[in-house]
Amino acid sequence: MTEPTRTSQAAERSEQQWQEILSPAEYAVLRKGGTERPFTGEYTDHTATGVYSCRACGAELFRSETKFDAHCGWPAFYAPLAEDRVRYIEDRTLGMVRTEVRCAACDSHLGHVFYGEGFSTPTDARFCINSICLDFDEA
Repeated sequence: MTEPTRTSQAAERSEQQWQEILSPAEYAVLRKGGTERPFTGEYTDHTATGVYSCRACGAELFRSETKFDAHCGWPAFYAPLAEDRVRYIEDRTLGMVRTEVRCAACDSHLGHVFYGEGFSTPTDARFCINSICLDFDEA
């Protein structure tokens, strides 16, 4: 497996190139919209200070200060680093309406965002993000 090149050219990669760069598990989630099993990801209970980036392209997505324990089985954040770092897509799979979250730089699937769950955070949002989609740079 080759380490992903951290450039904006990542969005122009073919699916074959993504398969060569990402592990099969990373590819299944980042490029095919899969989900890792709950409570298995490396960042679920992670508490270090730093920045979480897209594992596929290296774009900075979330700061540790916005991470909170939602007891949902995946890393949860109440806001992205900036709104232009992610994009939102209506997801009607599994018989419900959800909002998918993708990396704005390379269009990789990250997870979903949910609203109105009553968490005591500064926003009304829970960005439920797969650990396998993230890399972490400690401050």
